[in-house]
Amino acid sequence: MSDITRIDTGTRMSQAVIHSGTVYLAGQVGEPGTSVTEQTKSILGKIEAQLAEAGSDKTKILQAIIWLADMADFAEMNAVWDAWVAPGHAPARACGEAKLATPEYTVEIIVVAAQ
Repeated sequence: MSDITRIDTGTRMSQAVIHSGTVYLAGQVGEPGTSVTEQTKSILGKIEAQLAEAGSDKTKILQAIIWLADMADFAEMNAVWDAWVAPGHAPARACGEAKLATPEYTVEIIVVAAQ
């Protein structure tokens, strides 16, 4: 049986869970009320930090799921995402529109990575 490691565990969730060499991150959001660009930059910074803490990095992301509060923000979010993704290491990705936790959030990103 493989060990499960939980990072930054609270009552409701852990920010990261590692199992059998795979890192699962909780959905990340940026500073509420800021622009799509700023929220996306903030989220990607959080993802990098959490992956580093879990012994991984952005070149090892296997899958990304991106939720936008409004698909009209797709191009703005992608401008930040495309500049951030390591060349040759683009993960499998999905992007959809969803009502997020509060109206001030415009982007949420969930990733799964190899350790």
